[in-house]
Amino acid sequence: MGYAVLAYDGEDDGAPARRQAARDRHLAVLTEWAGDGRLAFGTPLLAADGRALGSFMVLAVPDEAGLRDYLAAEPFNHFGVWTKVTSFPFRIAPLPYRPLPQPGTPLAPSRTHTVVIARDGADAAAPARRQATREAHLARVRPQAAAGTLALGGAILDAPDGRMVGSAVVIARDTDAAAREWLAEDPYTTGGVWQDVTLFGTRFAPLPWRPLPGAPA
Repeated sequence: MGYAVLAYDGEDDGAPARRQAARDRHLAVLTEWAGDGRLAFGTPLLAADGRALGSFMVLAVPDEAGLRDYLAAEPFNHFGVWTKVTSFPFRIAPLPYRPLPQPGTPLAPSRTHTVVIARDGADAAAPARRQATREAHLARVRPQAAAGTLALGGAILDAPDGRMVGSAVVIARDTDAAAREWLAEDPYTTGGVWQDVTLFGTRFAPLPWRPLPGAPA
């Protein structure tokens, strides 16, 4: 179990300049945290025009103290870059993921992937729908992780070690339309599990990432 951070940049004219001014310090923190395994995954959230909207970070920390430590160290959280920060307990699904890009890998010039934040329904039958469909969903995403289509996936929890109330997935789709086509075929969509879905474009930063849970050593 860990935590995910979904943070949003300001929408004012000065927001891009603030992000750029803090970027080197931000990358230094990410490099340290990825290198020692406390940051399992991190990526920017991009608009259709490539403008940064915020960040999605997955922390491999055991408790809220680790989450607080990250937010205390994160320059984007202190130099006016992030103006809204949300977090939630998150459990990465152990799947045969491909390695994330390491230092020295060229940064892609534009969007390559899509971050999907999918919330389950809030009705009383929602947990049963997820449980009934879970094995079919996992059967679909296992080979997609091995093929590189699914870069990361996991469950949003309502409390540490609590029940699953949504999902966050990162897929190799470079447009919203292509991402929605992928989502439309997932059992969690056809089974009525995911009820509220938000999409963000992204591309990966090459950092000293450790293997994700389930990835080949």
